[in-house]
Formats: sequence, structure tokens, C-alpha cells
Amino acid sequence: MDSYPQDFPFGIMDVVELLHLHIRRRQANSVYVDCPFCNDRRGKMNVNFIKNVWRCNYCDEHGGMLALYAKVNNTTNSDAYREICDILQTDPPWGYEAENKQDGGTGDSTWEPRSDSPLPDRAEQAIAYDLEEVSQSQRASNQEIHQTYSMLFEMLSLSNRHRQHLKSPKRGLTDEQINSLGYRSTPPAFLCRSLTEQLLAKGCTVQGVPGFYQLENGDWSVKFTKKTSGILIPARGIDGLIHGAQILLDVPIKDKNDPPEKKGNKYIWLSSSTKRLGVTSGSPVHFVGNPFARTVYVTEGLLKADIAHLMMNRSFVAIAGANNVSQLKLLFALLAQNGTELIVEAHDMDKYSNKAISKGASKIYLIAQEHGMDCRRLTWNPNYKGVDDWQIAMRREEVLKKETESMDFKARYLSGLCGLEEMERYLEDWRKEAENGISPAEYLGLNAAEYEAYLQGGTTALKVLLDGNYRMQGFRIYQLDFEAEPVIPFAFKGIEALYAEGFKQPPAAKYRLVCDDSFRVETGQEDKEVLQKLDGIYRIRQEGCQGRCLAASDVVELYDGERRHYFYRDLETFVPVRFSPAFAKPLPEKKETGQ
Repeated sequence: MDSYPQDFPFGIMDVVELLHLHIRRRQANSVYVDCPFCNDRRGKMNVNFIKNVWRCNYCDEHGGMLALYAKVNNTTNSDAYREICDILQTDPPWGYEAENKQDGGTGDSTWEPRSDSPLPDRAEQAIAYDLEEVSQSQRASNQEIHQTYSMLFEMLSLSNRHRQHLKSPKRGLTDEQINSLGYRSTPPAFLCRSLTEQLLAKGCTVQGVPGFYQLENGDWSVKFTKKTSGILIPARGIDGLIHGAQILLDVPIKDKNDPPEKKGNKYIWLSSSTKRLGVTSGSPVHFVGNPFARTVYVTEGLLKADIAHLMMNRSFVAIAGANNVSQLKLLFALLAQNGTELIVEAHDMDKYSNKAISKGASKIYLIAQEHGMDCRRLTWNPNYKGVDDWQIAMRREEVLKKETESMDFKARYLSGLCGLEEMERYLEDWRKEAENGISPAEYLGLNAAEYEAYLQGGTTALKVLLDGNYRMQGFRIYQLDFEAEPVIPFAFKGIEALYAEGFKQPPAAKYRLVCDDSFRVETGQEDKEVLQKLDGIYRIRQEGCQGRCLAASDVVELYDGERRHYFYRDLETFVPVRFSPAFAKPLPEKKETGQ
């Protein structure tokens, strides 16, 4: 029976849950489940969650947790590891590429152990992961790691291509911000030995620093390769020291067996855990901002935290993955001592559709409470996956808002952005700027006939003229209700995700009516054009809506005196669907002001 060291980023009970094995009995250190191999339904398979092993007492099938997943899914242990990590969103599994020894070869694995456990015995690790035994260095001190990394970053530069990526609309950083963060481009592989020699000559320690390792001839080098080229991001602790480094890869790494649609892993740690006298990265927690802040935000990913910090001017903690929360215990203890009162969980929006990510987010609440701090969830426009994406979009929306505010009265009125009552405000503004020589009609955006109609019959006559080619369109917006069900697999996803969950139409019982209103559209406009206009308005939260911004998985109803049509908000478009609004929860009552 094979056993596994305790620094796996998951346990055998995670595998049991993923395989949907039915638990019949529970004991102090194990559970009994139905065997998936002999199909016995009497709970004859014992799963020991202390040793992470299993055995069926009926058919005698047995093994470790990777073998359990691999045998059920007819795959290798190495592929099983990658798949489990991918599903659970644990530490980056990109480098676990070793095949079983009987398949011939060890590959080049860069698996990262969970950081809350000591390194296991190398012989035990070799057996567990099908890797050849490699001697490892003891991790250097924090001061030594910081000194070496600081000197390494000084010796490197940031390429123009990488700088332009960080300045692009996707990242939204300025040159000044990029310089302050200290990002660098990874060096070419042929410079690795030379860079290491220079560091040694300057008195830096390289043994025990993640990424550095010893060559067969006794020389030292650092593990940068063509495959891992990208932007080097320092991981800083609350003490301000560099504890590690991540690489935003130029080309995401995919396994040879991954399907074409899989994007691959974009981030890896700088690590040398599979090299001679190398050392694991330890997946350190990243902190940016004021260590004495009363409110601190927690999210996934170093770059995400850096961008959000600069956009929001808030203190951020970044963990490597949704479930990589063990190191938060020490950090939260320090924050509590420093006066932090509130932790804000700001994980990506897929926490609403992925149980594993939701579970990881929940752990943050528990750790915060253990240290006497409150914890809340940050919510934002679900059209944007991460808190950084949302903040960047908000900046763009501010620019758009200024542009719409500069529109003349007629343009704003026909776009549904204001009513006729605002005309008096426009005229008052015109009177203040009358010396500019602009006529009131020109200032309002009215032609001669429209302005004359206003002079003769006031706003009533003008309304008849302006509204002659327009009609009022009634609409309702339905959104998923997370109060009843905190995790819904197709939440904020396209219609294919809905179908994949076995639904032929949006399940109305999971929805709540959040908006029942009307707006002005051109006479004769088709539903597609009406929906596009509605989408443009409600992508930004509107005062009359008691829900979120319009996003994927929402249902929109268009109605008039004759018909009702329903549309599912797909990723970019709207898809006609059947919907049963009678099963949806009603529109929440508006709270009285002052209550």
C-alpha cells in the first residue's frame, strides 16, 4: 500500500468528494465507502484519511489517493495529480510531469509542497511522486533570501514588450507604478550561470534560495528556461523583505494531454525543488500596502494584489491559490497585533460557481475570527472576474461617464439618460455661458423646428416631437439568488455552462426579480438591438435596480401589452430561452430611507 507525505496540497477525502463516493460509516481515522471497482454497495472500502490510503475488504483493491483517482478515471498517477489540483485550484500543478516508473522516465517535475509542512524525507517523496531521489538544501534565512533576490532584481531589467503589457488596458499600470513594483523580465537561460557567479562574487548566498541549485560539476546556477520566460514578480512579506518570486509566463504551460480549449497555467513560482541542492519556493504570502491598516483585503495572485492596491489605495494580501491559506494564520496574528480590525475577502468571482474556491474563501473567515478580526466579502460587478479587472473597468467607466455628461440635452434624453425636467438645468447652464455666443438651441442640441416647438408649447410640445419615433419598452431582470444557495455552478457563466449542469432552461426557482422598469427605444427596433441598448445601460448599476450589474447567467424579460420574451445573458450576447417567472422570488421591498 503506498503512502504519501503530509505536504500534499490536498488529502484523500478531497479525492473521495471529487469521485462522489458514498460514505456508509465514519470512524476516528477513516471512513467506509462503496467500492467503485467491485461496485459493492455495503461500504466495504476503508479510506484512511490519516495515512491517505484505501483498501476494499471485498475485492482487495488498494493504494494511495492518487491511485484511487487514477484507477477510477483510467489515467496515470501524475495525470491524476494535475487534474485534482486543477479542480481544487490548489498550488500550481504545472510542473508535475513525471510519469509512473513503469512507463519509463521521471520527467522534470517542479511540484510545490504545501508551505505549512516541513519538507518530507526525500526517499519517501521519491516513492510518493515517482521521482528520482534528489538531495535538497535547507531553506536560507529570510534576510539571505531577500539580499540575493534584491541583488538579482538589480541585475535584471524589464523589456519594452513586458512594460507595454503592464501598461495595456488589461493591466492598467503607469510607468511610475511599474517602476515602484520592481518587476523584471526573466533572463535567457545562457546567462543563468553567469548571473549566479556575479551574485556569489558580491557575497550573496545562493544555496537555500528558491530557484538556485548546484550543477553536477559543483557550480551554481538559477532555474530560468525558455519555457518559463516571462515577467518576474517579487513576493514581499509584511516585513518588506522579498521571500520569493513568481513568473507571469509569456506562454502558459499546458500538459501534452490537455484539451485544446484549456488555457494552461499562467503563473509559476521560481523554484528549484527538483534540482540538486535546490529548494522549494514555499508559496509565500505576498503583502502590499500599510501593515498597520485597519482594513486589509485578501485575494489570489501577486499581480492582482499589486494592481488592486494601486487602484484602490488599500492594503492587500495575496495567496498563491484559493486553498493555500495556511500561512495566513501567522500573518493574521501579526495584523491583529498591528491593529487590523477587518479582513475583506476579495477572491475571484468563480467562488460563486466553484465549491473548492468557495471553501477556500470560507477558510479566510475562520482564520480571521480566530485572531479576533471581522471578515466580510467584497462584491463587485460580476462582468469582471477579479478585483483588479473590476477596478480597471471602473476607471474606464469614469471616463465614459464624463463623456456622457458632456453630451447635449437631446442626446442624453433620447439615450434615456435624463428626462425633460433636466432641460431647465441645461438652460440655466447656458445662461451662465451665454457670453460664449452659443444659441440655446445649439446648446440643447435641438434643431430649429424642435426649439420652435418648445417656445410655442413648452416641454409637452417638445416631447411629442422628440418621442414621435420612439416607444417605451417594458423589461424585467432576474438574477441568481445566492442567499438560498451560495454556490451555483453556472453562476456568471455562459449558456453552455447552464446546459452542462443538465438544465434545458434557466431554473427560475434559483432566481430573484431585481428590476421591473421601462425605457425609451426607437420604434421598429428588433429585440436584439433593444437588448444591446439595455445591456449598455445596466452593465453599470442603476438606481432603480435592486440587484447587481447585468451579467452572464442573468435572465431578461421584454414585455408589452401583447407578448413576453425571455433571454439568457450569455458571455457576450443574449440567447432566447424559456423561463417560468412564477417560480422566481419576487422583487425585494425597497427599504425606507433612514431605517
